[in-house]
Amino acid sequence: MNERIDQALKRFKKDFIDRTLTLGELVEIAEEQGLSLSQMVVVEAMAREKKTYEQILLGVMNEFEHNLKALEVGLTWGRSFLLGTVGSDLARYKDRVLIDDSLINKALIYTLATEVGNHEIGLRPCAGTGDACPYTGLIKALKEEGFSKEQVALEAALMLKVGSIFRAGKQTTGCNMEGFGAGSAATAASLTDLRGGTPHQVAKSIVLAISPTIAVPCTPRVMVAGLCATHISGAILIGNQASQLILKTSIPVDVDVDVMIAMASRIHVEVAPVITTINLEYLEPYFKKKPEVEPFVDKGLRNMEQQKAENIKRQAREEVRRLVASSRPLTQVLGDVVVGGSSIAVGSPTNMARVCHEMISGEIKKIEIDLTTDLFSRRAINVPAILMGAIYGAKTGDVEMYHKIFEKPEVKNIEIKINKIDLPEVQRIRIETTGKSAMVDARNRGGGRLAIVDAKPSLEEALKAAKRLGIEIVS
Repeated sequence: MNERIDQALKRFKKDFIDRTLTLGELVEIAEEQGLSLSQMVVVEAMAREKKTYEQILLGVMNEFEHNLKALEVGLTWGRSFLLGTVGSDLARYKDRVLIDDSLINKALIYTLATEVGNHEIGLRPCAGTGDACPYTGLIKALKEEGFSKEQVALEAALMLKVGSIFRAGKQTTGCNMEGFGAGSAATAASLTDLRGGTPHQVAKSIVLAISPTIAVPCTPRVMVAGLCATHISGAILIGNQASQLILKTSIPVDVDVDVMIAMASRIHVEVAPVITTINLEYLEPYFKKKPEVEPFVDKGLRNMEQQKAENIKRQAREEVRRLVASSRPLTQVLGDVVVGGSSIAVGSPTNMARVCHEMISGEIKKIEIDLTTDLFSRRAINVPAILMGAIYGAKTGDVEMYHKIFEKPEVKNIEIKINKIDLPEVQRIRIETTGKSAMVDARNRGGGRLAIVDAKPSLEEALKAAKRLGIEIVS
């Protein structure tokens, strides 16, 4: 540990240990202490967690152990129901297949491979599983490009610091606070720091990276084949672009990093219900479905979805036709010169089911699940997990149970019903048994977290059950 880090640690313990510091404030302290922002992030962790420099770096890398395994799965034998074998497809190329920059090319491939691995064995989420992909992909790329273990760990620490803020801010669906938004911001921060940028330059790169991700929804990429790819790999590209612009140009960036993050967080909450409604109208017909789940949905509702699928393309054609009709001739398209110029879908409802399971006794006779519109549309991926949590108390990472839940004999003897609820964030479960039945009324949150608003036998018992299970409860 060098002298500057030692001095910064002493000052932090003396002046800041009792304060909650924003990212912008941490940037200022790093500048004053002559440290890189990644070093300052580690200093803060040393002071707050009472660990040594080496222990923090080791702990940071240990957090990525499972995700790096998932990356290898995606790079070799993994197949995603949304992305196919994109990871192994790209791994076969010997040249820089996506971009002529060795580090960024590898980061792109490994990010996509991580998402494939996620769909096979799951990931440890940050804001969600989406942003865990670019973090993991970039870390592996840094390792292979010859950077020291210390430098890789420092940049991983900075990514986690940025990601932790987005994790706290993610309250509903939205890639703007996850794969695309958090991923872009964390990538920009680490690459700028890695390339010798000052803390102020790192902050500016984060601002630039967040800008194009504001209000971008999650819904299309989560359940529609292919679309996720450009979100998560786009985070690497946007982050790299932001970093290079800050380091290689004099581009003015005046917005404070805390202002940008706060705005992104608030917009995330405010626009999600509006964007998701429109999003679902057009893309729900393309959502992947699981044959084992569909029989639990009322036939009338399934027929309605089928009719909607048949109607939406005709509607879209007419809407685009009107756009084309009002467009300008090809050689006159440009106008006159003008000067100046989105883990929430599965982890949270599964943990809700685990809390409910913890409170019951006796043989399960019936399970009724209420899901808000976006969660209901993603029932192919969350219902198997909800059922394994409700029936067996299985954890969100139980891969074998998740894939074999519909083969279990208990499932065939339980009456199961799934309801669609037209209220944002709602997820409820009722388990009826021969003994003690239970109910949990919760709100969907990112990173596997829960907001429990009511429960039976009691809210207090549900909160105690969540605590025993180690499930994070938020407001």
